[in-house]
Amino acid sequence: MESLKKTPFSGVDATLEVLGKYGVTSQGLKSLRKNPDLAAKVASLIMTGVRTIFKVTVDYGMSLAEMIQAGQYDWFNDNITDKRFELKGAGQHEVNLVLVHLDRVATTKEVHEYLKEQGLEPAKIEHLLAFGTTYPEVQREFPVVALGSSFVDGHGDRLYPCLAGYGGGRRLNLGLHDDDGHWDGSCRFLAFRK
Repeated sequence: MESLKKTPFSGVDATLEVLGKYGVTSQGLKSLRKNPDLAAKVASLIMTGVRTIFKVTVDYGMSLAEMIQAGQYDWFNDNITDKRFELKGAGQHEVNLVLVHLDRVATTKEVHEYLKEQGLEPAKIEHLLAFGTTYPEVQREFPVVALGSSFVDGHGDRLYPCLAGYGGGRRLNLGLHDDDGHWDGSCRFLAFRK
């Protein structure tokens, strides 16, 4: 995400002009600055308008192994099993997903808090697999993480499913991050509106 501080004055002026056409006054902007809840709601509305929607169909009639096979990954982590990632649902569900990019190193806890502030729910493994099948090229650009599903391994580490590219290929892997672990600034977090 590009910093607002880098916005040229002409961009700020044009934005204020648009807001003024809809009755926003300087007093209204002052109220916005003093009310964090209101600021979060306004920011969420603005970001909702600029996020790309990725429509997918999650088919709960498929097993996890079948969902993985449908994605045609060049490699996948064999720790991703039905035993560790239980699917809960029936039938087919259309879901509108978004990719959230914080553009900075962030902890799992920070990402969860940001998603909550935006009124978003972290995607689960079935959403991630439907995304990878429907939009196979996206993961070649950047890692895509589903924080709505995880399991704790024998060492006590929490692992989250993620899609990534490597050497021109596509892989389904597990990212090792507890609440204090750090995700690289290039990661995108798959989510949907509550």
